[in-house]
Amino acid sequence: MTAIQMDGVFKVRGRGVLAVPALRGVSLRIEPGELVLLEGPSGSGKTTLLSVAGGLLSPDAGEVRVGGEPLPPRDVEARRSVRARQIGFVFQRSNLLPGLDALENVLLQGALAGIDAALARRRAEELLEAMGVGHLGGRRVGGLSAGEEQRFAVARALVHSPPVVLADEPTASLDSAAGRAVVEALVALGRDRGAAILVATHDGRLAPFASRRLRMVDGGVEPAARPQGEA
Repeated sequence: MTAIQMDGVFKVRGRGVLAVPALRGVSLRIEPGELVLLEGPSGSGKTTLLSVAGGLLSPDAGEVRVGGEPLPPRDVEARRSVRARQIGFVFQRSNLLPGLDALENVLLQGALAGIDAALARRRAEELLEAMGVGHLGGRRVGGLSAGEEQRFAVARALVHSPPVVLADEPTASLDSAAGRAVVEALVALGRDRGAAILVATHDGRLAPFASRRLRMVDGGVEPAARPQGEA
């Protein structure tokens, strides 16, 4: 079953004279186990596409399905339920809750997804150790660097082993070692659990890990051109 399916999706941002077509008839399919990179300049629609694919925004036209399940454009609660169970989000900013410590932020997503608390803790600890921040779980968000926050945000997105992961520039604030640890966690989720992973990125370091690369141009999606010399 196709993990992410978008058919003829349009989205306009703003109203009246300020209206801007952000998505222009986007159709794409991402299968379980794929890690697909979504490339393109700032303002091309990458973040909007991720938001519509994950039900954070409703399309103005077209259909979105996650795991074969439609995301009803006018049913906010239904979209929220699908997100909690089937989707892991990694945003450009970590969006960790300052009232919780770092580990509690990760475990909260497990609770929202309805998974066993002991399983969520074990999975969280494995992810955090793999990304080199397992010893920082008791810290408050204000005591973490931007790169450390982002690694906890990635663990939060993966802790419930979602069948779909949508990541917006997940390595932008990370050095080479930390960025590689994050990518390896994403790759492992796809390999071991068959997750479909869509990553919006400008980071060329991710290219060797990708199943496919797509490029956004003016709100449309096309296959990314291969660099010269690439087979």
